[in-house]
Amino acid sequence: MYKLNSGFRWTCSTQVETEVGTFTFESEERDSDIKQLKEQLLNHAAQINSHGEIVSNQKLTKSASEKQLEYLLSNLLKYGVLIASSVVLFGGILYLIHHGSEPAEYQVFLGTPSEFRSPTGVVNAVLAGSRRGIIQLGLLLLIAVPILRVIISCLTFLLQRNFIYVIITSLVLASLTYSLVGAYY
Repeated sequence: MYKLNSGFRWTCSTQVETEVGTFTFESEERDSDIKQLKEQLLNHAAQINSHGEIVSNQKLTKSASEKQLEYLLSNLLKYGVLIASSVVLFGGILYLIHHGSEPAEYQVFLGTPSEFRSPTGVVNAVLAGSRRGIIQLGLLLLIAVPILRVIISCLTFLLQRNFIYVIITSLVLASLTYSLVGAYY
């Protein structure tokens, strides 16, 4: 039974009995069980649904082309984001060097200039030396990386003759294209 005494400490009025025992476990061929599990993972595993029917055989290891595609896409995303971020950072630094000491005028809202509303306008602004154009170019690169990923995936699935995935990635690409082009019309 626990009681609260005036010092806000919990005390126990019952005695605690402790028992110490030792257990020994026999190690009977643990390695053989692990080897069997590894062999089962490497072989095709059959899934059985609740009715006891075999649903499908699944391959648990990836082929060389799947690994190569994963490597290509992961590097595309990694380096694409790094390049786009570097371009935005570079443009931001140049912009702050030139315009950093100017006071911000929040009384009048000025929208994005027309030269930054299309990809060709952004490229022309960068070629003209615009610092905002460099920032916008970095943002366009950031948008282009996932689109390029979908295009590469679609072409890879087409070469592998995996037509279900070609259809799915084509739908994703059509959706992305519509969302980009739909902004202009």
